[in-house]
Amino acid sequence: MNEATKPVNPEKEAYHREAESRMHTFSYAKPTDMKLVKELVNFVRTPNVRVQVQVVTEGGENNLHYHTNSDGVWMVLRGKAKFYGVGDALLGELGLHEGIVIPGGARYWFEKVGDEDLEVLHITAVENATKKTDRINIDKHKDWMTEGFLQQYEESKA
Repeated sequence: MNEATKPVNPEKEAYHREAESRMHTFSYAKPTDMKLVKELVNFVRTPNVRVQVQVVTEGGENNLHYHTNSDGVWMVLRGKAKFYGVGDALLGELGLHEGIVIPGGARYWFEKVGDEDLEVLHITAVENATKKTDRINIDKHKDWMTEGFLQQYEESKA
């Protein structure tokens, strides 16, 4: 059957049209007016996927932490990065177009390496769109981490 003669299910067609109405393109350019040691350029935010580039300058490394309800994929677009786990165990030293997968609950931190700014693509896949996704600190947050979501810690079990 060709497209013109296929029977149309109205509910299914509405489902497809609604989803197709949310498709869009995006592009990336490094911010030219960086005011912080780390800037986030957000492209996509749906209930299940988030895509951003993090631009990290000197002093923009983060601390040991983990994320709930989401997996992360990181890929270096410019510069170099080192990713570490518990006890500063090296998870990977990444160069241009190299990446790492960080499953939800895995503890990690990363830093830029060398003099060049780090530009790293970050894709987050949310496991359950109806549950909250948190960033939970293990080590003390850095001074530049002034936003509340960057200052969350596990509750003490004491």
